[in-house]
Amino acid sequence: MIQRDATYVVMGLLDSDSIAYAIGKAIGEGGGKVIFTVQSARMKKIFFDRNKALDQEVKDALDIRFCDITQDEEIEALFADIGPIAGVVHSIAYANPKTCLGPEFHTDAYDDLKTGFHISAVSLASVTRYAVPKMPDGGAVVALSFASEIAFAYYNWMHVNKAALEATVRGLARRHGRDYVRVNAISAGPLSTKAAGAIPGFKELGSTWERMAPIPWNPETDKEEVANAALFLIGPCSRKISGQVLYVDGGASIVGGELLPHEKPGGPVPGAE
Repeated sequence: MIQRDATYVVMGLLDSDSIAYAIGKAIGEGGGKVIFTVQSARMKKIFFDRNKALDQEVKDALDIRFCDITQDEEIEALFADIGPIAGVVHSIAYANPKTCLGPEFHTDAYDDLKTGFHISAVSLASVTRYAVPKMPDGGAVVALSFASEIAFAYYNWMHVNKAALEATVRGLARRHGRDYVRVNAISAGPLSTKAAGAIPGFKELGSTWERMAPIPWNPETDKEEVANAALFLIGPCSRKISGQVLYVDGGASIVGGELLPHEKPGGPVPGAE
């Protein structure tokens, strides 16, 4: 599904539970070379180096670079320092949980709103700008989104950021079609990660998916399903797909209301005695 021996940049590594790690691992297993990025050496030390889920030998084998995507000079330096690549995965988002998430939508924390918008949406354009010259034969950019078309409790301004991210995907897809670079997003169901744990009401999202998704969704294990979709979008099999949002959420995004008992897996068959 991907180009063997080609290099892919996966941005947003935090620890072994992060979506970025699951995608990078899948790329490696598919024969690709992976360059991970972490925001800073401090973040790597706090979250990745102290993670005990991976053996030290596995950690040492990873190619990890540092890049704060709010600093254009760091993005430029990152891509200047690497050779040709086949694609980039943008698995980065942020909103201050104390001011931008929670029970109240309204906030006066405008600086926090701007920071969240920059990190969650604008940074995709910055990354693409510097990544495209490293894809002279074409390639792919994939971003991670979440249910931007629905207003869930507590998620508040991150909904706004994800909607902006998806609009950015479409703008970039149009701009870089002439470069044979396609830009898409994956809208995944809720996944248990260190970052998700900071979202107020995240556990309620998991129970909501149990009531909505026609195909059962597991926040703990379905990172692999998202990674598989990322491999498709970042690989040559999707070379004519651009500007799209691929939903990998068990079908929850198309359901109005909650599933009725007979619609759930193993539920009663209508009309059966």
